[in-house]
Amino acid sequence: MRNMPLRACLAVLFSCIAIRAHALDPQQQLTLDIFKDLIEINTVTATGDTARAAEAMAARLRAAGFAGSDVQVLSPAPRKGNLVARLRGSGARRPILLLAHLDVVPANPADWSVEPFKLTERDGYFYGRGTSDDKYMAASFVANLIRYRQEGYRPDRDIIVALETDEEILDRNALGIQWLLKHHRDLIDAEFALNEGGGVGLKAGKPIRNGAQTSEKVSLTYQLEVTDRGGHSAVPRADNPIYRLAEGLSRLSKFRFPIRLNETTRAYFERTAELENDQIAADIRSVISSHPDAASLSVMRLAANPVYNAQLRTTCVATMLEGGHAYNALPQAARATVNCRIMPGEPPDEVKTTLLAVLADDRIVVRQIGEPVLSGPSPLHDEIMGAIAKLSAEFWPGAPVVPVMSAGATDGSYLRNAGIPTYGHSGLAGDIDDVRAHGRDERVLVSSFFAGHEYLYRLVKLLAGGRERRD
Repeated sequence: MRNMPLRACLAVLFSCIAIRAHALDPQQQLTLDIFKDLIEINTVTATGDTARAAEAMAARLRAAGFAGSDVQVLSPAPRKGNLVARLRGSGARRPILLLAHLDVVPANPADWSVEPFKLTERDGYFYGRGTSDDKYMAASFVANLIRYRQEGYRPDRDIIVALETDEEILDRNALGIQWLLKHHRDLIDAEFALNEGGGVGLKAGKPIRNGAQTSEKVSLTYQLEVTDRGGHSAVPRADNPIYRLAEGLSRLSKFRFPIRLNETTRAYFERTAELENDQIAADIRSVISSHPDAASLSVMRLAANPVYNAQLRTTCVATMLEGGHAYNALPQAARATVNCRIMPGEPPDEVKTTLLAVLADDRIVVRQIGEPVLSGPSPLHDEIMGAIAKLSAEFWPGAPVVPVMSAGATDGSYLRNAGIPTYGHSGLAGDIDDVRAHGRDERVLVSSFFAGHEYLYRLVKLLAGGRERRD
């Protein structure tokens, strides 16, 4: 800045001051400090340390007065940690469970414009791995639990916060919520749970919907393989594993599973139609009518939108490909990985049968990898959805609350299967066209971070008894 003219220097100085025109209040600062702690602990599922993160959150809670069995760090393996904390209520109603995960997917620093495991504020955003998935919720739940205690708030039901490990891996032997349900069900048993999975959608900076996730598609992966005796590349044959596999994948790429709507997706489309232009709204209403024509132009136009298509039907997509062993040898094997996201209620065996029919080649062997986690949807509970609608109208006026089915997977499925209805609902607002979870330069809006934190604080109070703040 040494050679910069004085006017330019002042402009830079004033712009920096404007970023934080108002100091954070103590609750906001506490939440930000906790968020920073979490982001800057590397908790990549395979190589990081979720036990360290769980202990750090436990230390925060104990310093705020929580003690004994109300704050427990449960470590089923080295570097693996789950935190379970409880604010005790009157016991008039069954507890509410607040679930977030501590682990994150890998982040290669060379791919990022900032250090992924350092919280960076830039251009109105907080950057860092896990900022949106899912350390915003973890930080908010811990900070709000401390705030409730400071206020002397005694809800009608216990408020349980569970911060888990191993959410980012699809493995029945994961040591997070599955392990807690198996070994410590009493610590997390609740009438219902709040989890990740639904947020506030922004378009051109304007909130257009507040999602409440009540169901998830079922993730199931298959390996496709073609084998052959191989040979020298100087003497090629038509029967080539790579070609056979490629032709089968080409047929799969053109195939569409039939439309299969459920209570959640039907409600999603009904409300989404009110937000779209006339043509798309008409297409939606045609598709969700009592007699949709699967071959109609309206279905094809709607399915051209990947987000809408994922809500309409089961999808199967090739995600990995390998083949051959030398540049001058005919391939002895070609393999592809295909990941399917199956609509709730659709039998996985039927999906495999369909895959085999679409590939239309008995030389392509299809093997299932792992077992699916089948889970029914959580009911659209009037009390829960009503509380969300009431508070959402204050924070994001005019944005409808929309039930959603996640095309991805969360650990809400395990809770639902254990008899704990689970609702994915974060209160975090983000651009629907700029989703960076699991991607490079993951970030959240600074304004959305603080608004969402306050929203969760008030929503949990509504659901836990709806009592006013006690000073």
